Amino acid sequence: MEQVKMTSLIARHPLIADLSALKETTWFNPGTTSLAEGLPYVGLTARDVKAAHARLTRFAPYLEKAFLETAGTGGIIESELVAIPAMQKRLEKEYGCNISGDLLLKKDSHLPISGSIKARGGVYEVLTHAEKLALEAGLLTTDADYSVLLSPEFRRFFSQYRIAVGSTGNLGLSIGIISAALGFKVTVHMSADARAWKKDKLRRHGVTVVEYEEDYGVAVAQGRKAAESDPHCFFIDDENSRTLFLGYTVAGQRLKAQFMQQGHVVDDHHPLFVYLPCGVGGGPGGVAFGLKLAFGDDVHCFFAEPTHSPCMLLGVYTGLHDGISVQDIGLDNQTAADGLAVGRASGFVGRAMERLLDGIYTLDDQNMYDMLGWLAQEEGIRLEPSALAGMAGPQRICSSPTYQQMHGFSAEQLNNATHLVWATGGGMVPESEMAQYLAKGR
Repeated sequence: MEQVKMTSLIARHPLIADLSALKETTWFNPGTTSLAEGLPYVGLTARDVKAAHARLTRFAPYLEKAFLETAGTGGIIESELVAIPAMQKRLEKEYGCNISGDLLLKKDSHLPISGSIKARGGVYEVLTHAEKLALEAGLLTTDADYSVLLSPEFRRFFSQYRIAVGSTGNLGLSIGIISAALGFKVTVHMSADARAWKKDKLRRHGVTVVEYEEDYGVAVAQGRKAAESDPHCFFIDDENSRTLFLGYTVAGQRLKAQFMQQGHVVDDHHPLFVYLPCGVGGGPGGVAFGLKLAFGDDVHCFFAEPTHSPCMLLGVYTGLHDGISVQDIGLDNQTAADGLAVGRASGFVGRAMERLLDGIYTLDDQNMYDMLGWLAQEEGIRLEPSALAGMAGPQRICSSPTYQQMHGFSAEQLNNATHLVWATGGGMVPESEMAQYLAKGR
């Protein structure tokens, strides 16, 4: 960006100086409102989320048979919720900061089908499209046993249609695997930072992978362009899709049920803080919205981004949303957290969620590698770097009197708090790749 423009941008938005200097930054949102006040801006309601739950229930008999790893949950794609007390102690020791309350990990890193949070949104959007086509063709009714989708007749029917998506890796993996299983012809447009093993895995499933030297934005633009010329091709738009967003929202009520089973209380005296790694924004935005519907104003959501790719922080903080990119403030958008390597945030998600977020912070790649190593050592849990972005959240909150005063939290409330780190990926990382990650931790 030209020096003059940059100077005037920093004058209006001083935090940009720290972002462009790659400093780890924490921004507490001064515009946070109640769920009741923020809800109208989302453009979706509890009824929409309920319909998403119902659709996934209809597809459960199909998923249970098509993906045997979902048999234990009756065809429902869900992840474990685990306490990580040893990691909590390690974080306190390494950062010299007391983390009051309990620390939990939501293992969307190990979701069935694609081993990442994208198994929620990506799979849901493809199933929604498949259902629409089959209903319109008169091949299916909503009260049918959806395991009928496994038949050769349905595979032949879906093979007439194409699906395309642009991805840094995990979304492409989830969409590619489920689309190919149903019989669709599917193309995933992959950015330069996508891992080779993810591309190889897709190709083994019969997916066409198109690679680009440039970043995520170019992969999405090219995927959209290729789909426009084909009336039988459905483009899944990670930046603007409300369907994709809805696939993530069901996590809210499901987490609430897990909390009840495990005896975790969430109310005014027992606040819940949730830390979500953020790329373009659909996954964390959808989950945060679902959590708000499930827990109301007693849940406080934060997005976490790499210092090299703070697109959502930049967009929400300046109010420019998708009108500004990290490249505009001189950043290269290159990070070890490949799933978070996004230069321009979703304008839809930024505008929908800006009143419902408590804040956004950035962290350095090396810190992600360090925490990746500590988590493997202390808890025996292995994640990919981007999934550790949320792990820096608890100490940012617990060491900030400013944030605590903004929301009027007492010492007692903080002692009763639950901190939930949302682990977004890593369940399918090959051993050789994981060894390289672990070697980079200090």
